Amino acid sequence: MSIRIKDKYIEIPIIQGAMAIGMSSKDLVGAVANRGAIGTLSMVNPGYAQKDFLKNPFEANKRAYIEDLKFARKKSKGRGLILTNLMHVVERFDEYLEFLNSTDVDGVVVGAGLPLELPKYISEEKIIGPIVSSARALKIIMKKWEKYKRKPDLIILEGPKAGGHLGFKREDLEIDILDELQKIIKLVKDIPIFVGGGFGTPQAMREALRIGATGVQIGTGFLFTKESGLPKSAKEKILNAKNKGNLKNVILESPVGLLARGMENNLVKQMKSEKIPPKHCLSCIKTCKRKDTNYCISEALINAVKGDINKGLFFAGTDIENIERVRSVDDYIDWLLEEK
Repeated sequence: MSIRIKDKYIEIPIIQGAMAIGMSSKDLVGAVANRGAIGTLSMVNPGYAQKDFLKNPFEANKRAYIEDLKFARKKSKGRGLILTNLMHVVERFDEYLEFLNSTDVDGVVVGAGLPLELPKYISEEKIIGPIVSSARALKIIMKKWEKYKRKPDLIILEGPKAGGHLGFKREDLEIDILDELQKIIKLVKDIPIFVGGGFGTPQAMREALRIGATGVQIGTGFLFTKESGLPKSAKEKILNAKNKGNLKNVILESPVGLLARGMENNLVKQMKSEKIPPKHCLSCIKTCKRKDTNYCISEALINAVKGDINKGLFFAGTDIENIERVRSVDDYIDWLLEEK
């Protein structure tokens, strides 16, 4: 199979969804691209481990990103594509886009808001694409992009079963994302469309392709591969607790101002009844109500990538129910491509 995206090609109809902070490791992204699919780095605080991160997160993030991209490129051996996901709600959004445009990343996708000005900052040579939750949102974006004489080079439709931030109100969480997929297919006939949120099994992937999706986006399935940034011990503890019924997949409130999906650990339970003041505010999210927020999402995500089961925020989609063990990226992709 060969899928054209702009003037580039992929061999496998899979996008590895971006996972912050540090979960979309350079090792994971490179491994996915090496298989001929799309690996995605996250531009949300990749510099969390840099010594000057707390003092100068913007520069630390750029420095770490360059290192991660270089490593992923080398591991990919020229196969597949490498994209970057930048959340629309981050502070200095425009500056991050200008920085990404100066790198050799293949393209940029944006979610957590409508990226109406994305073509203004990313050159024609690079791939651009929105992450949307509905055909209506896509229409708004494409109408705005007309003034730049650009169309999306790919579209990611993300449903309510996805891990991380969701573009849905609580009353819309039961929406059938495949119905929305069909609406988008009718709207755009010449743009690759990837659908995410509950498509991390061979059966779900085949169904999406049957309906007309170009491919699927998968985050949670890749989170529990050996190459992801989540420490091995944390992967095993989460899966063990989930298998015993002690750790549920739930909808939670995010300081970003959106609903999100993740695992109901001690942190998630605690933040429902009390505020957890940040130790050091990075002013990282434009929509965060810093004085009133009940927890700091950056601190919680950094705790997660360090493997702190109790204090970390572990985003995961409903596909967590189908994961029984940690496997390599190659093993996972081989399983997804099984013919039955």
